[in-house]
Amino acid sequence: MSDTLAPTGQVDTTGRDRASTPAPDRPAHDDAITTAKTQLAGAVARLGYDEGLHEMLATPRREINVSIPLRRDDGSTALFHGYRVQHNVSRGPGKGGLRYHPSVDVDEVRALAMWMTWKCAVVELPYGGAKGGVSIDPRQFSQAELERVTRRYTSEIMPMIGPARDIMAPDVGTDARTMAWVMDTYSVNQGYTIPGVVTGKPLEVGGSLGRATATSRGVVHSTRAALREEGLTLADVSVAVQGFGKVGSHAAAMYAEAGARVESVSDQYGGLYREGGIDMVALFEHVARTGSVVGFPEADPLGDQSLLELEVDVVVPAAVEGVLTHDNAPLVRARWVVEGANGPTSARADTILAERGIVVVPDILANAGGVIVSYFEWVQAQQAYWWTEAEIEQRLEERMLHAYDAVADVARREKISMRDAALMLSVRRVAEAHKIRGLYP
Repeated sequence: MSDTLAPTGQVDTTGRDRASTPAPDRPAHDDAITTAKTQLAGAVARLGYDEGLHEMLATPRREINVSIPLRRDDGSTALFHGYRVQHNVSRGPGKGGLRYHPSVDVDEVRALAMWMTWKCAVVELPYGGAKGGVSIDPRQFSQAELERVTRRYTSEIMPMIGPARDIMAPDVGTDARTMAWVMDTYSVNQGYTIPGVVTGKPLEVGGSLGRATATSRGVVHSTRAALREEGLTLADVSVAVQGFGKVGSHAAAMYAEAGARVESVSDQYGGLYREGGIDMVALFEHVARTGSVVGFPEADPLGDQSLLELEVDVVVPAAVEGVLTHDNAPLVRARWVVEGANGPTSARADTILAERGIVVVPDILANAGGVIVSYFEWVQAQQAYWWTEAEIEQRLEERMLHAYDAVADVARREKISMRDAALMLSVRRVAEAHKIRGLYP
């Protein structure tokens, strides 16, 4: 993909992350943790595990809640809450993003950490699952204030993190610059530079080529693999992408470059539709000027119609969790749902979509490109040797397609959905690692 098509993802001087598009009405987090636990329970039942093993797999290994006081630029003080959850570390150190959003709470972080465990396992990375979050709206704070929040949060959770313990990465509301602050804070306290404590950091301080677009590339690779099973290519299909942030925007550009008709996109402010496809180059220029897809003159406003219910071939929910529910799942008209976001589909919606014959490429597989290239970045930091972008893209594609084929093989053999297959595969790998290591003492 041409660099000119990609959004910068930077945070401007007012603290507004123009490439991040959290939905204005986020789902309740108890729904996220309920969905995660329901998914695990289904996999445990299929695998025949006992209740003790089930409870171990469902319970976070470690978690920490911290208070984060902030001295604001005007001299006043504000207080925020921060969390870090390590769900499982049987296969290796924790790995997972750091999220800044006002609705972050510990149950959301627990759900996301659990999904990271399965995601790392399904693509065979030597990691466990972790996640972090701070209950702050980054759009309302200056860069200096966000830096102080990040450094205080890092200091508070420092005993839990490290390149061999728990490695952070960007998520909703954070970016490469946030990771540079985390790395610097950790390194200063240790007395020497430690690039491997985070991934997704700037190239100038040990980041990896290809990391910024890796999640999106993984989504596109997964879509291509799903279409291939029906003898189709991306040039044969129409696509709608919900969320025009770090994942959705890059994915939309990549779909268009591969010949797909990207007929609808949306962000937190509204959506667009144009039959036959939206001009992505022109749209990116519009977003760079205005900060939103809204008002783009070469497509029609989506209005009250839900992007998820459009008559397109592929729907990509790439915003936040919980957007596909039992209420709107019966209205989905796409043949494929490829999950760019974490946990966008509730357990009840999953059942409905499966009964209707709609193929869901699950989040723990479809959006694993980001953690795969994060692993590559971590390996490069350990070796102090950096790979070319071509090498990274080749290795990413190989891992994504290998993981897709493994999941699809289980789905065919067991006659189950792709999500159930991915969960069976990943839960079994985590459980086997736990059994091999044994209990101490």
